Amino acid sequence: MSKAQIAEILVVTALAAVALNCGVAATAPGATSELGGNPYPSTPSNSSDRGTTFADLQLDSHWNSYALLPPAYNICETCQPNGTEASWFTQQGIISPSLSGSSMQFSLGTHSVKYADILWNNKFTKRLADEKSVPNYHEFVYEVYFYGEDLEKSQALEFDINQFFDGKSFIWGHECRIAGGHEWDTWDNVNQHWVKSGIACNPVSNDWNHLVIHVARTSDDRLHFESITLNGVTHTVGRFDHPSATTWYGMTINYQMDGNSAQEPYTVYLDKISFSYK
Repeated sequence: MSKAQIAEILVVTALAAVALNCGVAATAPGATSELGGNPYPSTPSNSSDRGTTFADLQLDSHWNSYALLPPAYNICETCQPNGTEASWFTQQGIISPSLSGSSMQFSLGTHSVKYADILWNNKFTKRLADEKSVPNYHEFVYEVYFYGEDLEKSQALEFDINQFFDGKSFIWGHECRIAGGHEWDTWDNVNQHWVKSGIACNPVSNDWNHLVIHVARTSDDRLHFESITLNGVTHTVGRFDHPSATTWYGMTINYQMDGNSAQEPYTVYLDKISFSYK
């Protein structure tokens, strides 16, 4: 194992350690993708209002998956998708349900550990036109459609945008607590806990939910949680935060599914996933 790989694993463990009982707002870079190769990788496309966009990420081959187990919620390095402590399943190219004709399936399976979480992430750093350009970007948009037959089985669904450079970690964590209370929380980077927003989160089962998250990094390097739009209704979050410390570099997005008190299995399909930055 190279020094770079060892360093990356250390970062994974350190970031995952900020997890709480209902979720984690941490990027877990590097590990093995459960998806393998994909003939239709996403490529950046220009958008006049959002800058540059990685579109149709449900087709992308760069997804990585990890189990996070209570009480510490560190990355479980021994967990496999078909394990007894945690189990999960991912599949691309789902025709139904889908909006684009090819959605991506994310499933949290039945296993012995209650309140266990499964985290997926997608890294963009090496796919930028200039890998050294990460500090130049200040505005970000995470857009996704998601579908679940029984979303009430989810303790929470999490959608995060992450930027790391110059020893600073910017984690714009957003958690839709469903069984956990039907409210949006955002991540406190400094104190490493979730902050209630007062914004209701009531996604609809057996239908497509459309989520758009807008965030920004201010000129003085603060995190600005700008807005959350769910199913056409926009709420201003308006919260500012300061970054924490890190040794990692890059940009990623996360998607996470949290298990409930009975660790009931459930599946969520994602479609038309995009990440924009400028």
